Amino acid sequence: METGLVLLLLLAPFVGFLTNIFLGKQLGKNASGYLGTLAVIVSFIVTTMFFLQVSETKQPITVHLFDWIALDQFSVNFDILLDQLSLLWLMFVTGIGSLIHIYSISYMHDDENMHKFFGYLNLFIFFMITLVVGSNLLIMFIGWEGVGLCSYLLIGFWYKNQEYNDAAKKAFIMNRIGDLGFLVGIFIIGYVFNSLDFMTIKQAVIAGEASANLALLGVATLCLFIGAAGKSAQIPLYTWLPDAMAGPTPVSALIHAATMVTAGIFMITRLNFLFDLTPTVQDIIAVVGAVTSLVAASIGLVQNDIKKVLAYSTVSQLGLMFLALGLGAYEIAVFHVITHAFFKACLFLGSGSVIHALHGEQDMRRMGGLKGVMKITFFTFLIATLAISGIPPFAGFFSKDEILMVAFHENKALWVIAAIASIMTAFYMFRLLYLTFFKEFRGTEEQKHHLHESPALITFPLIVLGILSAVGGALSLPGNSWLNHYLQPIFAHKAHAEHHLDTTAYMLMGIAVVGALIGIGMAFSKYIKKGEVPVEDAQITGFAKTLYNKYYVDETYMAVIVKPIYALAKFSRDYIETGLSNVVFGFGNVTEELSMQGKKLQNGNIGFYLFAFVFGLCSVVFYLFFLR
Repeated sequence: METGLVLLLLLAPFVGFLTNIFLGKQLGKNASGYLGTLAVIVSFIVTTMFFLQVSETKQPITVHLFDWIALDQFSVNFDILLDQLSLLWLMFVTGIGSLIHIYSISYMHDDENMHKFFGYLNLFIFFMITLVVGSNLLIMFIGWEGVGLCSYLLIGFWYKNQEYNDAAKKAFIMNRIGDLGFLVGIFIIGYVFNSLDFMTIKQAVIAGEASANLALLGVATLCLFIGAAGKSAQIPLYTWLPDAMAGPTPVSALIHAATMVTAGIFMITRLNFLFDLTPTVQDIIAVVGAVTSLVAASIGLVQNDIKKVLAYSTVSQLGLMFLALGLGAYEIAVFHVITHAFFKACLFLGSGSVIHALHGEQDMRRMGGLKGVMKITFFTFLIATLAISGIPPFAGFFSKDEILMVAFHENKALWVIAAIASIMTAFYMFRLLYLTFFKEFRGTEEQKHHLHESPALITFPLIVLGILSAVGGALSLPGNSWLNHYLQPIFAHKAHAEHHLDTTAYMLMGIAVVGALIGIGMAFSKYIKKGEVPVEDAQITGFAKTLYNKYYVDETYMAVIVKPIYALAKFSRDYIETGLSNVVFGFGNVTEELSMQGKKLQNGNIGFYLFAFVFGLCSVVFYLFFLR
């Protein structure tokens, strides 16, 4: 029974992918959309069944599908592990995935390749499920690479636009850099433990068998973190994610907000028992996460593309999650992953609703005054904005506040950095809200004439996600955390102490809320009270220009890495390859000349052939009897 349900969980999206790719054109747009959505809903239903079972029994479910690799002292089975962590992840992967599929039915309805889009979305869900449920690092790596492939396909879905193709290639290549680190980490772990199975490695760590290889494990966890930094867009491998907004908005909501970019957090949480052995690597993770959150937040202050603001917001929030991971607060990082999935998916889908109403316009300077026309979109967007800004009692307040509390107790400097990033978040998110929905409409008369609320298939997911953004914090209330108790079996150590509401906790909550209100107030003063509108690109000056151009990191990478590689490739093509080609062709010319001369011996003269035969026979006899 369990094996059948596991196969249904895995294969339903894959069957949806195959059907849409090969039969989608014949089925028609509506059928392909509903079929792709049904496939993910089936996976969500199966996930819910397993989730309820494990919540009741407290015992993980392991399903052996088949033996995969068997060597002398090393083996890898294709097993499925459904424990508290994997099922929690599957709940929001398949749940939010189902909502985004519903949304996409309307959003992508006019696209001629709608069946391919749903096929790619289904394939992504299949690989994301594989990543999450694998019982060992090799199965995780299959899903890891698969979601990278799907990201490439979906970012470049509108392939007739060369900029979108470039963005897809950039995402693919930068992820490959991180994936190389992940792969090296897998090799080292396999060498140290003679296994890649999570439970086997965990038991070995608990038994103290890893203590003799701590230096090697430090290298392994650092390599794993490099892989996580690539997939989850941390410094220095973060620049691909903002460009990934080239894909359709449902892709941004599903892959680049709620699921794929959290794979790095999932991997580190899954291997928490290894990272606990390497505190130096944990310190690196915490510092990189804090710096990433601040850098990305500062860039988001001046962006004018509605999706780019949300993209840098995503990078910043991922930074806070890595900060929590680096401080050993894995369950708090997971909590923020969940609440972030709720409000960020709502924000991306809300931005898509706005873009849909404005027929593709993404520049906030051309928006404004939409709250009266798009009431549902505005209200849900407002809730999600309050949540990400850390305003109680919305979901983001509880998860972000937990991260700030841990940082305060563990490292005051990192707490200051995270607090500043949080204030910036409140500012740029309400800047986005005010520029998009308040004051007068600044677009064209034609756009104004066609303004309308989005269809029900778009607003329904917004309403559901808006509700989750409002109440999601109940998963882990201070002093009474259901989530901490639920995840306790996953961790080799005692979970981070729950924060009870003492004087320090109230003080930190007050500081966080006041900071958020300051950010909101600054945005209100600038864009509502004074009615300012960001200037055109050519008029941006000073440090704002540096922020608008993202600290010129892309230009630096181009100058320091890309152009030298191009120059080396050109030198190799023009000189090295030419010289080697002459050598290779020289051998070919010699061979050809020898063959031409040898061909003359084949002249058809029987007497010459007999002479050659006798000469050869005499040579053999002479060698055997006189030279040996």
